[in-house]
Amino acid sequence: MVIDWVLCLLAAGLFASPTRDGWAPVVVLIVVYGLFLGLFAQTPGMYLTKIRCVDWTDGGRIGLVRALLRGLLLALVVPALLMDQHRRGLHDRLTGSVITPATRPAG
Repeated sequence: MVIDWVLCLLAAGLFASPTRDGWAPVVVLIVVYGLFLGLFAQTPGMYLTKIRCVDWTDGGRIGLVRALLRGLLLALVVPALLMDQHRRGLHDRLTGSVITPATRPAG
């Protein structure tokens, strides 16, 4: 999350002042999470830390809509603090997702 947040601050700096316009990096974070999780099941930070966000039931991608909702909920911060016994935050439970280790293909 820290890696993704730094990238969002840098990206927001292209069109706003993150220190003056506090909304800008948050909007970038929601969009980044929506696009990257929806299409690739990983944000850049998740890729570097070798984790991914997948569907709780079948392990597939969660899709753009659920990924955007997850990003929005994550931006609220509170959902991430409310974990269940499977270490899923409220944002994961509401979107039917889970964080898992990423497996790399043998090469």
